[in-house]
Amino acid sequence: MKTVFFFVLFLGFSALGQQIKFKNALVIGQFDKSEDRYAMELNLVEILQQNSYKAMPSFNVLKQGENLGNLLNDSVQKLLKSKGVDAYVILNVRGYDRRFKSSEAQTALKEILDMTSIYHIYRDEATSVTFEFTFYDLNQHLIGRSLLKCGNVSDRDSVMKRFRKKLPKTIQKHWKS
Repeated sequence: MKTVFFFVLFLGFSALGQQIKFKNALVIGQFDKSEDRYAMELNLVEILQQNSYKAMPSFNVLKQGENLGNLLNDSVQKLLKSKGVDAYVILNVRGYDRRFKSSEAQTALKEILDMTSIYHIYRDEATSVTFEFTFYDLNQHLIGRSLLKCGNVSDRDSVMKRFRKKLPKTIQKHWKS
């Protein structure tokens, strides 16, 4: 019994070190302000495309103001499969501190899509913003998480500039097409 426990524990730790693999993603930004959501989705899609991925923003699939949970409807699922999408990439702000760790929770895709963000891209007095990327396959299984810490920020524009500068390095190091 101990052998089985240690084997399962070893598999869990070895999975943590693996790179996140996908080729064609639907990018979903979880932000309260629609302009923040659109800006972050577009920036992420553009950076992914520059790094040999295919990607499209969720607002190309959903109508303006439509609930993100509608991405799990059968008709939308068929549309995504026909476009070759193999992953969902959910982007949100984890917090305004440099010490954040990636979440360990095994949250279901439906739950995460139904959540609302309590954070904005930038907050006054914040000098750092940590973004979290959560990856699911089309079967709604969690395939990984990644953090991006943007420091020395003073306003929304500086956050966007740091995001665009640092994300390609994170993609090359932790994500694999």
